[in-house]
Amino acid sequence: MSITAVVLAGGKGRRMGGVDKGMVEFLGKPMVAHVIERLRSQTPEILINANREIERYAAFGFPVIQDDIPDYAGPLAGLHKAMTTTESAYILTVPCDAPLLPRNLLAKLMDSMMAHDADIAIAKTGMQAHPVISLCRRALLPSLTKYLQEGGRKVDTWQQGHEVVEVQFSQHPLAFSNINTSDELISLEQAA
Repeated sequence: MSITAVVLAGGKGRRMGGVDKGMVEFLGKPMVAHVIERLRSQTPEILINANREIERYAAFGFPVIQDDIPDYAGPLAGLHKAMTTTESAYILTVPCDAPLLPRNLLAKLMDSMMAHDADIAIAKTGMQAHPVISLCRRALLPSLTKYLQEGGRKVDTWQQGHEVVEVQFSQHPLAFSNINTSDELISLEQAA
């Protein structure tokens, strides 16, 4: 079963003053380094979706792909680029600012996707779904292309048009903490 993971690092980092969040240090190394480290043991196929700092991201040793859609169109633009870049049947998306992702993320999402014959498996903790942390079938490319061409940008709105299964990760309460502010960074470092 062919699976490619894409680390979504293509945003503007507005809530952190415009910094490239993947390069922000967390416990002594860039957040993206933590994310890649956690993905490496889950799938050998990793892409990094970035729209700036291309050389710095390339230094991690994985292909860097840039959005085809201009003006920082969001996570779906990164997923779209990954779908058009890889031949893998499945695409795992994770943000660059979630450095504590579980090491069994892919296995749990895939197991649930297969058990429910779903198109998309989304991580969830308690009542909180994390739509950007998901596994989806590459066969959804035509649907995603149409949604983006029509101006759609919201991840969960696009996902709702498909067979979705939410996968509970409540035993990992910090795993899906994504860092959007300096205060959140400090808080998560203290809790980790």
